Amino acid sequence: MITLRYFASLRETLGRSSESLDIFEPHTILSIWQLANPDLALPENTLTAVNMDYVPRTHLVHDGDEVAFFPPVTGG
Repeated sequence: MITLRYFASLRETLGRSSESLDIFEPHTILSIWQLANPDLALPENTLTAVNMDYVPRTHLVHDGDEVAFFPPVTGG
C-alpha cells in the first residue's frame, strides 16, 4: 500500500488531502497519479516527492512509499 498526499490547490481540486492505493509492482509517479485520478491530467509544473525527497515523474514508487504532490506556487 502507498499513501498519496495532495497539497494546496490540488487538495481543493480533488476534494481530498490524502488516500491510499494498493500496488503490487513498482509504478512511476505519473502512473500512480493516473491510477488515482484517471479523469485529471497531472498539472505540468507539479512538484512530486517520495518519502519526503523531491523526485522526477519517472521515479519508481514501491509498496510502503508515501507520495506527495505539490502544485506550482505563485506569489508576489
